[in-house]
Amino acid sequence: MRSWSPEQIAEAAGALLLSSPRNGTGPERAVIDSREAGPGALFVGLKGAHTDGGAFVSQALEAGAWGALVAPQHADAARSQAPGVVLAADDPLRALQRLATAWRRQLKARMIGVTGSTGKTSTKDLLNAVLTPHRRTVASRANFNTEIGLPLEILSAPTGTQVLVLEMAMRGSGQIAELARIAEPDVGVVVSVGPVHLELLGTVEAVAAAKAELIAALPAGATAIVPANEPLLERHIRSDLNTITFGEGGDVRLSSVNGDTLTIDLAGETVTVEVTFDQAHLRRNLLAAVAAADAIGVRPVGRIQLAPGAGRGQRLTLADGVVVIDDCYNANPMSMRAALDDLAALAERGGHARRVAVLGDMLELGDSERDFHLEIGERAHAAGVDVLITVGRRAEAMTERFAGPARSVPDAAQAAGIVPELVRPGDAILVKGSRAVGLELVCRALSGARTTGGPGG
Repeated sequence: MRSWSPEQIAEAAGALLLSSPRNGTGPERAVIDSREAGPGALFVGLKGAHTDGGAFVSQALEAGAWGALVAPQHADAARSQAPGVVLAADDPLRALQRLATAWRRQLKARMIGVTGSTGKTSTKDLLNAVLTPHRRTVASRANFNTEIGLPLEILSAPTGTQVLVLEMAMRGSGQIAELARIAEPDVGVVVSVGPVHLELLGTVEAVAAAKAELIAALPAGATAIVPANEPLLERHIRSDLNTITFGEGGDVRLSSVNGDTLTIDLAGETVTVEVTFDQAHLRRNLLAAVAAADAIGVRPVGRIQLAPGAGRGQRLTLADGVVVIDDCYNANPMSMRAALDDLAALAERGGHARRVAVLGDMLELGDSERDFHLEIGERAHAAGVDVLITVGRRAEAMTERFAGPARSVPDAAQAAGIVPELVRPGDAILVKGSRAVGLELVCRALSGARTTGGPGG
C-alpha cells in the first residue's frame, strides 16, 4: 500500500479522512495491536469481547504509526496526535476488510484459498514451498486465517506479489463465504472434510457445506481442488468450474515412493520431486498443493522442504533413542487417526521398542463425542500402540476400546508428571490432543527429562 495516498486509503476502506499531515505516501502494513505499531504501520482499532482497541490509538500514533483507522468516538483523541493520518469508520473491521479487497485487486496477484477440516496449514505451507522458486509468493502465517487475520495478511503483501496463498478457517456456516468475499480467490482448495466443530454445525454434512462455501465463491471458469471420492462434496461441485481431484483414484495421485523421491501422476503427466518428510498425510496434502500450483501454471521441481512447527507433527529426537511426535497443537478424529498411523509407520521404520500414545480430549464434537473417543481407542489398538495415556475426562473413553496397558489422568499437568517416568529407551511417543488440553506441558517434560538431540526425521 506504500504507493497509495491517504485519500486512496480512505476511499478504498470506505472511511472518512480526518487528518492527513503526512507527505502523501501510504502505509506498508496494517496492525491491530498498538504495541506492534510503528513507522509504516496503519493501526486499526477493533472492538473485542473485552477491550476496545480504538482506546489505544494515542499509544499507536505516539509510537510513530503511519496512521490510525478507528471508530468515530476515538477519532478526536487520534486527531490530537501529531503527526499521523486519521481515518474514521463506523465499523473499523469492515473497513479493514474493504481495504484488503482493494489491495488484493491492485496487486493483480493470483489468489489461492485453502481450507479443510484437517491439513489446511500443511497444505498451505507445501504450496508456498512449491511456488516460491517460480513466483513471488506470500502465504499467510499460522492463525492469520480469520475475518481479522486474513485481511491483515493481504495488506502485508508487497507490490510485485504474484501469488497469494491464504488459509481460511471456520467454526460455523457463512465464515468461509466471508473470507472468500474479502480475498476473491482464483483457485479454491478443500483439503478434507470431517467431524470438526460439530457443537455448532451439528452434522458432518453441514461441515462439508461450510467448507464448500469456498467452491461457491469461485468465479465461473476458476479451479476447485477437492479430494477424490469425497461424497460429502459431490452436491457442491459446480459444472462451470474446472474441478481437479487429488488422492487415490484422483486426477492427481501418487504413483510411486522411492525413499525421499515421489513420483506424481498429474492428470496423465509425470512429476518427480524430492521431499523432506515421510508422513502419508503430508504426501496426500502435497498432491493438493501440486494440483493448485498447476492450476496457475507452476510445476514443482527439485526438493520440496517442509519443517513442521512445534505442535504440528514436529519430531524431537531425545536421548536413549526416544523420538517424540509433538502434535499437540490441535486434534479431531481425522487428525488423530492420521497421527496414530504416523506413529505406527515411524516405529516400524525406526525399530522403536514401544509405541506410546499420550492422547487428550477432542473438543467441539457435539453429541457424538463419546463415540469418536471410543473409536480412537480402537484405532490406537489397531496401530499397535503398546501404552496409552489419556488426558481429560472425554479421552478416558478411549481406554474402553483399547486392549493394552492404559492409564487416564485428568489434566496435562498430571500427564507431564507421569509420562517421563513411563518412557523407556528407544520408545516412539505421540503427544496429541485439542489445543485447550495444553499437552505441550508433556512435550516440555519429556525434553527436560532427557538431553535433547534436536529435531528428528
